Amino acid sequence: MILQALYRYYEILRNDPETDIAEPGYSNAPVSHALNLSLQGELLDIVPLFVPVQKGKKTVESPRRMNVPAQVKRTVNISANFLWDTSAYVLGIADQEKGDDYALKRFEEFRRVNLEILSQVNNPIAQAIVSFLQKYSPLKALEHPVIFRHLEDLKKSSNLIFWVEGKNSLEDPQIKRAWEDYFSGKSDIEMQCLVTGEKEPIARLHPDIKGVRGAQTKGASLVSFNLDAFTSYGKDQGENSPVSRRAASGYAVALNYLLSDQNPHRKIYLGDTAVVYWAESPNKRYGSAFYSLLNPEFIEENSEIEGEPDKEKFHRDKTTEIEMGKLIAKVEQAKPLDVNALKEKLDSTTRFYILGLAPNAARLSVRFFLTEPFGVFTERIMQHYKDLEIVKEYENQPTYISPYRILAECVSPKLNRRDEEIQNAWSLLGGAFLRAILLGTPYPEGLYTAILNRIRHDTDETNENGIRRNIKINYIRAAYIKAHLLRKYRRQAQNPYQEALQMSLNESYKHPAYVLGRLFAWLERAQREALGQNINATIKDRYFTSACASPASVFPILLRLSHHWTEKAEYGKNLDRHIQSLLDMLEAQPFPARFNLEEQGVFVLGYYHQRAAFYAKNNQITDETSQEE
Repeated sequence: MILQALYRYYEILRNDPETDIAEPGYSNAPVSHALNLSLQGELLDIVPLFVPVQKGKKTVESPRRMNVPAQVKRTVNISANFLWDTSAYVLGIADQEKGDDYALKRFEEFRRVNLEILSQVNNPIAQAIVSFLQKYSPLKALEHPVIFRHLEDLKKSSNLIFWVEGKNSLEDPQIKRAWEDYFSGKSDIEMQCLVTGEKEPIARLHPDIKGVRGAQTKGASLVSFNLDAFTSYGKDQGENSPVSRRAASGYAVALNYLLSDQNPHRKIYLGDTAVVYWAESPNKRYGSAFYSLLNPEFIEENSEIEGEPDKEKFHRDKTTEIEMGKLIAKVEQAKPLDVNALKEKLDSTTRFYILGLAPNAARLSVRFFLTEPFGVFTERIMQHYKDLEIVKEYENQPTYISPYRILAECVSPKLNRRDEEIQNAWSLLGGAFLRAILLGTPYPEGLYTAILNRIRHDTDETNENGIRRNIKINYIRAAYIKAHLLRKYRRQAQNPYQEALQMSLNESYKHPAYVLGRLFAWLERAQREALGQNINATIKDRYFTSACASPASVFPILLRLSHHWTEKAEYGKNLDRHIQSLLDMLEAQPFPARFNLEEQGVFVLGYYHQRAAFYAKNNQITDETSQEE
């Protein structure tokens, strides 16, 4: 299913005039230099092929990406590419640490393979390369003035190609035909391909996939067999699940494109999971719309690692750029997303694919593969945002909370994004969380537990201006707790906490956890009005964790303290009346000895709703005062 979807997308890319995609038997690779030969096979010059690339705010020189003959599969063996490779293969030059023997063996293999294929071509360009390979000796490389002049650059270079009198040898029609004949006839085994259904030469080894962070730099395998346990009826490696060389090359080109900087739709990282997505359509708007829906704040999740975002790269299609820009602008202005307008521009029935890949040594693990009509994914993402809706603490907070922001709340705010704790947390939870969003299923329990753990351990902070930041229980954490409990009970007959899972304060809800959460907010307010705002440690810092988990051990102490606070506060009688009304809602029941995890979440919501109501009332008074003035 995955390979078939990728191969179909490869065929779409081949027919797209704006996309430079490799043909069957070819791959796209970075090339840093060209060896310019004379017609007699003499090395005339070494030409740099670097191009300027924008990375964040900086412009750097990067090797040019070119379509070259398909890359060979390398593990520990020595295998050479045709008419391109590293300096160790093409010129027999390597670092001294690896030794002369290391580079010499690779050059000999490169010479053997290339002479074998070029022997079928009779034209000046092929003969010039053959002459060079026959005369050249790596042992005398340093004596050549051209090589000596570029020696340091060659050791650092990515790949080299051949020019003859300034012409790219890879563009010669006869050489291309010789390579394609060699490539298609390389496998002697013909079987029915599982992707195309046709009987063709099968791929013994599948191409490497590059671009997944944490995988090997040379690339990793999506499909591979290398143990006796995978051998059946005498079939080994590619014979186990026959995929033709044409289909293997096609799906690898498509996946490498999706993971590369060529792709205008940026891959999404959640922990170690790289998420790529595509529609079964040449229309690029589907990918842009999906990214905008899933990242409504347009956050650069990994700016420290990946560089600053380049919006032009995301939206190469000008029409897409304008329409998605309007969509993002609505989000930034806290306006609701017009999903119906989006559906009018895009066909909701178009098949859409989402693939999550994670590194696993020399292989790639498929974390998830989802496929539905595009409209289904749109509805599920919007349902996710609807479930998260809750009253804001401040007006400038985002209306739509991206998955990245929620995952960031699972770890201490004092840690850097690169810290191991963050990466481990996101690796375990990121893929499961995104999968739940896209399938419309309950969120992972581990994420809920992680949020509650941060509420227990974090404390609010006071900044340089003396303003206290709500870190322990903030807008994002409260929104997630509400959404988690909503989705957990959505498919069940009854939700015992439905009345607490509202947008804002529900003053009539009498569940002990919700009422005690509200009561804690009033007690905290009483303390602040009595002792002032600049308190070193409030009851929230000292008692919230215990009050949330085992209220019977904490609330009697807090109520005794509250008598002192209400007596000292300016409006103590009003505070006392509110505290008593909440105690009356408990109907003289004793404080519960313990709350389970779900009740702890309801307690947090009660506290958050009540505190948000305080802010709303204060803002209303301020607005009325300004209008009078």
